[in-house]
Amino acid sequence: MQFERRLDGKLIFSIIAAGILSFTGVVIETAMNVTFPSLMKEFSVSTSLVQWITTGYLLVLAVVIPLSGYLKERFPMKKLFLTAAGLFILGTLLGAWSPDFLLLLLGRLLQGAGTGIALPLMFNIIMEQAPLDRLGVMVGAGMLVCALAPAVGPSIGGYIVSLFGWRMIFWAVLPLLLVSFVLGGLSVRQSLDIRIRPFDAGGLLYLAISFTCLLMGCTELGHGKLTLMAAVLFAGFLLALLLFRERERKLIEKGERPLLNIRVLGNRPFVLGALGLSLLQFICLALGFLIPNFSQIVTGENAFAAGCILLPGCILGALFAPVSGRIYDRFGAKRPVLLGSAFLIFSLILFNSTLSSASTWVLTVCYLFFAAGQGLSVGNILTYSLSVLNQSMKPDGNAICNTAQQLSGAVGTAVAAAIVSAAQTAHPEGFADATAKGTAEAFLVLLILGVLQFLSLFSSFRKEKRVERRETIGDRR
Repeated sequence: MQFERRLDGKLIFSIIAAGILSFTGVVIETAMNVTFPSLMKEFSVSTSLVQWITTGYLLVLAVVIPLSGYLKERFPMKKLFLTAAGLFILGTLLGAWSPDFLLLLLGRLLQGAGTGIALPLMFNIIMEQAPLDRLGVMVGAGMLVCALAPAVGPSIGGYIVSLFGWRMIFWAVLPLLLVSFVLGGLSVRQSLDIRIRPFDAGGLLYLAISFTCLLMGCTELGHGKLTLMAAVLFAGFLLALLLFRERERKLIEKGERPLLNIRVLGNRPFVLGALGLSLLQFICLALGFLIPNFSQIVTGENAFAAGCILLPGCILGALFAPVSGRIYDRFGAKRPVLLGSAFLIFSLILFNSTLSSASTWVLTVCYLFFAAGQGLSVGNILTYSLSVLNQSMKPDGNAICNTAQQLSGAVGTAVAAAIVSAAQTAHPEGFADATAKGTAEAFLVLLILGVLQFLSLFSSFRKEKRVERRETIGDRR
């Protein structure tokens, strides 16, 4: 099939339609973060358990996203989109109706499956159908669709919870989902031929076991120490991951198509870039849990005020997303990516130095710097990481980046919740003081990871230059 790359209405509407599913998923995710104290009271669940509303959603995302390469080759894009939208709508209805915590969690898992199909589909549409000279801007636009969600999620979630209760969060997004369903059905089009190939069910099983063990192990840390169960779960994570790698290697040697082409991981600039993207997502989702939780429990704010702390920063980050894409198209990735990473470190230093006396306004200002750094770098890191791969490996690279993002986001939420929960368990007599202590410990961990994120991205650019220099010398010879 010969497909002409062109910027037209169908391309724009198909990106918007797929983006709405990702947008809605993050809106509900960040809105539900604000409701955790309310859910804990209504369903009588602990901090370490309630965070599975977010962690479970991200776990399903991380498991489904690696399927994107297979699904894209095996099924028409329009059918994939309609399936994703249908799963998301079903999960939303179940979440709105759920009479207990388990059914609410099931609804979030179905939403995760829908978003897991839609998110890589949106970026595959951009990579395969957008004009090459507009690629940075289009990726930035795709990131903007997702970046707007954290801007409205916490504040809208807090507002809705204060007036109508948490169930209204699900009912409120249904009209948007129906618009997405219709819009995608009319605009999503096919750009590559469909190919039938075997499905690597064993590889998917190993990944699912590995990711589940990792997240359950992180949750176990909420007891305040490394328990035997946590050690077993982390060992299971490593074993299943090694089995997955060995299986994929054997399939490649046989000439068969694996679930993920792990040869992508041989590209050092790509791996370091994906690591930087994953660490950014870890920090972002951890902050999304920590800040509203701290604001409500420690400083005594209501759900709406706690949600509004993130609003100005998220709006700023969303505005930066398309601008940073233009900077990428004109100057390359290094400047906006490293500048954005420096902003992240600065914001985490501010959080650590001001938390002991932090007010709502102080937290809001600190998050502004974080969001500016995120807006400058996140879309450009993804575009850059995929740009160092050859065309045949880009779909696998896209799947790996998105999988790593969602898994690291889930781990970020789980680790942040575990640190806070451990402090609460150790000091049950002073819940608010214990929450403040756990939050301070979590922010220190995030600062260390922020420095590692900068170093990984800096190393990625250095590795890429060395590769280019060797290729240039080879061409001259």
